[in-house]
Amino acid sequence: MVSDLFAADGRLTAIPRRPARRAALLDHLAATLFEPARVYTEREVNEALKTVHEDFPALRRHLVVGGQLARTKDGSAYQRQPGAPVGATPAVA
Repeated sequence: MVSDLFAADGRLTAIPRRPARRAALLDHLAATLFEPARVYTEREVNEALKTVHEDFPALRRHLVVGGQLARTKDGSAYQRQPGAPVGATPAVA
């Protein structure tokens, strides 16, 4: 259950190491922090992720590697990828 990963203040207590638990968390974060059709700058992604955990670079990397967020090759733009398969790293046009 994803809710047990969060403290009472809404922040993550830790990033799960187990792949299935981490994937569930990443799906939850993508769905709650990012709108599907919107393109985000790296700064906007970082600011959103900082609201839940201090290791926002790790969360951002996990979201891209897990296929929940797509990133341009230069890393300047990100977009939520609803329904993307785990492990896919699609590019934003």
